[in-house]
Amino acid sequence: MRKLVNSGVVWVGLSISIFGFYSCNQSGTNKVQNVGAVDSMPPKKDSLLAVQDSISKVDSLRKDTITKMEENVDYKGTKDTTVLLTDTVSPRYIYLTFDDGPLNGSQHLDSIATAKGIKINAFLIGNHDKMSKKLHSFTERYKNNPLVDCYNHSYWHAHNKYSTFYSNPQTAFEDFELAEQSLGLTHKIVRLPGRNIWYIGDRKKVDLKSGASTAELLHQNGYKVIGWDCEWKINGVTGKPDLSVNQLYIQMKNLLRKGTSYTKNNVVLLTHDNMYQTKKGQRLLSDLIDSLKQHPNYRFEFVRNYPQ
Repeated sequence: MRKLVNSGVVWVGLSISIFGFYSCNQSGTNKVQNVGAVDSMPPKKDSLLAVQDSISKVDSLRKDTITKMEENVDYKGTKDTTVLLTDTVSPRYIYLTFDDGPLNGSQHLDSIATAKGIKINAFLIGNHDKMSKKLHSFTERYKNNPLVDCYNHSYWHAHNKYSTFYSNPQTAFEDFELAEQSLGLTHKIVRLPGRNIWYIGDRKKVDLKSGASTAELLHQNGYKVIGWDCEWKINGVTGKPDLSVNQLYIQMKNLLRKGTSYTKNNVVLLTHDNMYQTKKGQRLLSDLIDSLKQHPNYRFEFVRNYPQ
């Protein structure tokens, strides 16, 4: 709220910017773990459905999430945060990122990227690729599509035990190395499970301190650590989103207009592969892409080209 006094008359202007951070979580069928089960591991199941349910639980923590972001931010390096309040800067870059693949839904993301002719970014889990020939085929589809870049989201996704996983940075680092080798990844770009941490060049931003040492070790070994600016959650069974296409579009647009994303003129959207199993979920994603494509200054880009 700002008050401007001119000739004794007070004009009050109110602008609302929608901006939210979430943990690497999912909604819908994704069951939220209770606080007491933050570091518990669900029983092993063999079916593909069990894999997706497991991932839902992995990323649906409350106690161990980014709700503490404001009090835990560690920001290093200079950043121009001047408010832009303009829609005319060209170009501005959109990074659509999809976590936890390969899963059911990955094949549809591959098809949508091809149909729309846009670049997308898949952060993959090494263990998922090894769980079945079907899931491995989804990884291969990604790797054979020039419109899809594949990056590292760990091998085991912390086994649901985020605090324990990050308590030993060397072990966590080796988990990412294993995923890189197992998946045959060519880009040294990672996203930490359950953490919205950035570490690129001489700039970093940390949401929860327990992941900071792992991010530091990855950075020292030549990796870029990528977080996100906004998140879209869609129920993997019903296709019901937490935000409408228009609401999310406005959120992304405001981040770009005001220069409040991690890097001005660049906005990273986080969502998850298994949220696009249904026709409804796929239509929502297609509609969002169409809305973003209509803006003359927006460009879809690979994370490997994110500015230092």
